[in-house]
Amino acid sequence: MADQTSALSVHGLSTPKIIGAAFRMAREVRPNLTGKYLDIGSGNGELIALMKQNFPVEASACDYTAELMQIPGQKVAVVDLNTEDLPYESNFFDLITFTEVIEHIEHDRHIIREIYRILKPGGAVIITTPNILNIKSRLRFLFFGFYNLFGPLHVRDSRKYSAGGHINPISYFYLCHALLDAHFKDLRTGIDKKQKSGVLPLIFLWAPIKLRAWFIHRREVRRYQTIDENNEAIVRKMNGAELLLGRTVVVAATK
Repeated sequence: MADQTSALSVHGLSTPKIIGAAFRMAREVRPNLTGKYLDIGSGNGELIALMKQNFPVEASACDYTAELMQIPGQKVAVVDLNTEDLPYESNFFDLITFTEVIEHIEHDRHIIREIYRILKPGGAVIITTPNILNIKSRLRFLFFGFYNLFGPLHVRDSRKYSAGGHINPISYFYLCHALLDAHFKDLRTGIDKKQKSGVLPLIFLWAPIKLRAWFIHRREVRRYQTIDENNEAIVRKMNGAELLLGRTVVVAATK
């Protein structure tokens, strides 16, 4: 089994705001949730506990280890998502949460297809990941070549991965594209919090970003034909205020 930093994340390392954002999105997409619920990357069980307090669900947990779980009696399926499929039958769950995990794994599109497989028709998934498109992250990439919460990694030594094992920076567009490509629908987007420290640089850069984005968008549509009615809304959202200030991006989709 791979080193834990390259497998699933630990909810104990996530902030309450991320857990809260995932829960709010769950309440938005499934206000009357019942049935079977799975938390992938369950960690200490904080999100599971919150969900069970508010919904009459039968909760399942999945992580790289069972040792982190703090909910008495909660079983944890131990899985290495870099090498193994999800150990559940098809069309089984009503809701799946996948918070602060996808940036830790090597094959993000495969796990999204696996999630689609084990969701019931009409079931929903909620994914959170560091928002590499916020203005602070874009500036860090411009001047240093690495996004926020992603940095230089030691070679052949996964124990020293920086940022808690973040090896897979995924932008909002590519996350949405992977979901749609796996046949999900009804995408919804949110954030955990706005970064106050990003407001000032955004004030200075707002006009140049919008102007340059308009020019490039126009060229992509007319010359390269990379933008059409199926992806235009996602592209436009990338340079909106929410993603330019949001720390963590939250995306929900329905099977």
